[in-house]
Amino acid sequence: MILDKTTLHDLSFLQGEHSVFALINQCTTQAGSDVLKKIVQMPPSDFEKLREQQDAVKFWMQYPDAWTSKISNGTLVMIEKFYESADAFHGKSNSIGLFMNSVMQKLFNRNAYSFVRFSISHLIDFLKGCNELVVLLEHRPPKIIAVILESFKEVIALPLCRELVNTSDNAPQPQLLELSYKARREIKHIVLQMIDRYAKLDALQSMANVTLKKGWTMPELKPSALLQYQAEQLHHPLLKNPVAYDINYSKEQNFLFLTGANMSGKSTLIRAMGVGALLAHLGMGVPAKSMQISFLEGIVTNMQVEDNIFLGESYFFAEVQRMKLTAQKLNKNRYYLVLMDELFKGTNVHDAYECSRAVIDGLLKQKDNLMALSTHLNELSENLKTQPNVWFRYCYTDITTNGQYTFTYQLKEGVSKDRIGYLVLRNEGVLDLLKA
Repeated sequence: MILDKTTLHDLSFLQGEHSVFALINQCTTQAGSDVLKKIVQMPPSDFEKLREQQDAVKFWMQYPDAWTSKISNGTLVMIEKFYESADAFHGKSNSIGLFMNSVMQKLFNRNAYSFVRFSISHLIDFLKGCNELVVLLEHRPPKIIAVILESFKEVIALPLCRELVNTSDNAPQPQLLELSYKARREIKHIVLQMIDRYAKLDALQSMANVTLKKGWTMPELKPSALLQYQAEQLHHPLLKNPVAYDINYSKEQNFLFLTGANMSGKSTLIRAMGVGALLAHLGMGVPAKSMQISFLEGIVTNMQVEDNIFLGESYFFAEVQRMKLTAQKLNKNRYYLVLMDELFKGTNVHDAYECSRAVIDGLLKQKDNLMALSTHLNELSENLKTQPNVWFRYCYTDITTNGQYTFTYQLKEGVSKDRIGYLVLRNEGVLDLLKA
């Protein structure tokens, strides 16, 4: 799947403490978190790879208690420091030299003495933790996990690694010093490679852990050509009390025309659709009762466009450039999810209508993409009612005869004619303040 920074920003996926990434990141190590972030930025590139990744997440959902507790973030940090630090013992190791070096460290350099014991103990814990995970090979894990565990098994079978795994916590200092000497020279590259692979497992188990804890559903993945996105009770995962929606994209109806009053929930729905699709393409669960989705080549959004005063670009020009980039992507690729929230806000209503109508006419020719447009310009719907591939929904607002309004955030079939801008202005007392 192809993503860009703007899309991830529009979906609030990576930035901030309240991002979607902060929600799904339950890795036990920083290395795992780094891998998870890379997975978000570059999801599986084809359908088969996505299925393999989903199978790996499903496996960890079956064995959530199998994740080792011997390896922490501190474990990996100390191993890296161990391999970055200078040798505590120079020259070829022998029993007398190791003993004397141990005595000298203990008498005159307690920091070095403690560091050797502390760092080698973390290396031992790391190998023991990996050895615990190797047992999972008995359960025939999917390809991604099996390859990593098989590599762990081969490494731990090495004489030095086997010796490290069998070393007790109370081993004498000369023995630890000798192991330290050998570990630096014989298995440095192997151990660092194991850490990278362990980080991949950490990212996968994090996605499984979140899916279980949140009670999310594992989506049913379909080939791209089916062009499908159907979700029952989909909601936005960052909201405390979300309203759920049903989504029904198909090859026959691939364009959603979404209307509703200000603050009625249109933008939230658009974002929920994008977040749900992206989570599905990470191979993990989604915040919905059920979901069937075809493999998408990419997601592109037109939501929170920003002007650039340094380049002298207006907000409207930035919107045009973003839509130009969207068109370029659709010309090169198929099977995109295109999410558009209030196009051309940076110009007058007449221009916004004309520009939006022209863009929609062009997008309707894109039969191999899924598209959603939220807009206040319900007049645009008049030209679309004869288009068989457009489905109309609106976010319902309950407006009384005396001008009171209540946002229900419910999704209904049809086109909204609601206008509450003046009511909001009046009810918030702005007009009274200006009169005073």
